[in-house]
Order: sequence, then structure tokens, then C-alpha cells
Amino acid sequence: MSSETMTRRQVVVGGLAAGFAAAAQPVSAQTVTTDAAGLVAGEVKFKGPDGVEIPAYRAYPEKVDKAPVVLVVQEIFGVHEHIKDVCRRLAKAGYFAIAPEMFARQGDVSKIEDFRKIISDVVSKVPDAQVMGDLDAAVSYAKASGKADAERLSITGFCWGGRIVWLYASHNPKVDAGAAWYGRLTGGFAAGGKNPVDVAPSLKVPVLGLYGGKDTGIPLADVEKMRAELAKAKSGSEIVVYPEAGHGFNADYRPGFDEKAAKDAWTKMLAWFQRHNAGPRRTV
Repeated sequence: MSSETMTRRQVVVGGLAAGFAAAAQPVSAQTVTTDAAGLVAGEVKFKGPDGVEIPAYRAYPEKVDKAPVVLVVQEIFGVHEHIKDVCRRLAKAGYFAIAPEMFARQGDVSKIEDFRKIISDVVSKVPDAQVMGDLDAAVSYAKASGKADAERLSITGFCWGGRIVWLYASHNPKVDAGAAWYGRLTGGFAAGGKNPVDVAPSLKVPVLGLYGGKDTGIPLADVEKMRAELAKAKSGSEIVVYPEAGHGFNADYRPGFDEKAAKDAWTKMLAWFQRHNAGPRRTV
């Protein structure tokens, strides 16, 4: 028996978190909750490139024949209730939304109370190549479901997932459009790997970057550097900065939620996807 086979058998992956991650507590009273009326929504599993079963949350409109696919990439807290709700919101807008648990092999972050331990013990050990492969597998799962139009493909992600949006847009040229919410542009959680500023000059996929002017973790100097690097490419990517918003301004379950910025950014994202042929097909 090969060591590779042993490794595959030794990886035991559980399901998705129930409710909100422990490190995200206490949950704000302003938390948005989207119902599943008119949707097919819930946990599914698909095999990653290495054969490991990856849990994911997916939601799509039950009365749509084939909905365009949008990959939803989590924050450091995993696929907890907020990310599931984002999937339902996107499904209500006509998408087949799927959020794979990107940390499935490295550990369950939902029960870790200290976000610093989440980063040091789990997130820092997740290779970018693994993430790219699992996202590819999620697209294949959506296509095989018969409920999705994988030829219309977009990706969105938040914080850690925002960084991944830029990298996946570089990795997979079949992506029609991306929307990166306050993802780091330089540096990063994973050891090694590329940064968004590294892939910007060669990017071909149009990505909409959504950033907060008061984000203490992502300096405006980094945003301007990213803009300069994007200008060297012909992807048509753009970055929008909300001057009064901080980091995580779309995270309605946390104190940093900025409702005005979040609503405007959400509207811009959907319009961006539609503009780049990644949105639902319009009926005449």
C-alpha cells in the first residue's frame, strides 16, 4: 500500500459547522437571516482531487432549470452560518451557489475560540494549490448535478476568501468574473504561494475588488499598488474603496458591519457578474 493511499485513508473529514463559529461570538443582533423558501439548500459532499470527500453548502432556486454557478469562499471561520446565508442570498438572486469547506483536511475551525489559533493551527497549513483543486472540483460537482450552468461561472469570497478570489481568477481562465471582498493583497496566511499583487499583471479574468478605507489590516497603499499592477493587464478589473468602512464590512453578524457599504457592494457585485455574462440569463 502506497503512502499516498494511506494518507487518503487517514484523512477523516466531518460535516459543516452548525450555527456560527465560536471565534465569531457574540453574534450581533443585526445579523441578516435569509430563508430557504423557493430554494434547494443544504449540505452536500464531493470528492476533491485527492479523493477526500469535501463538505460544502449549496443553494439554488428550485424553479430554475440551470442556474449560473458562483463559488463562495469563506472567511477564516469556515463555512458557518454567515457563509451559508450568503449562499442563500445568491440563490435568491438566481445563482447555483456553492461554498466548499476549504479547511476540511486541516481541522474544524468552528470550535476554536481564539482567531489567532485558527490562523496558526489551521489556516496557515492550507496550501493554495489544495484550495485551487477543491474549487475546481466544486465546479465539476455543480456541472454534474444537472442543476447548474457551469459555462456561466463566477467566484466571490470574504477576507481569507477575498484573497483566494484573486488567485483563483488567475488559476482558472474559465471564470467569467470575480468579486473579492477585503482580501489581503500582499502577505497572506499561507506559507509561500503568490499574493494577489503577484498575479495582477497577468490577470485575464475581470475581478471587482471591494475594500474598506478604514481597514487596519489592508493599507490603502496596498490597494493602490494592486491598482497599479492591474493596470498592466487587460482584465478590466476594478477596485472600489468605501472610505468609512472597515474590515469585514459585509459581515452582518459582527460589530464591523457597515450596512450602507455592504448593500452598495452587493449591488455592484451582482451588476458586475451580469455585465460579464456570469449572471442569470435574462428572459424577454
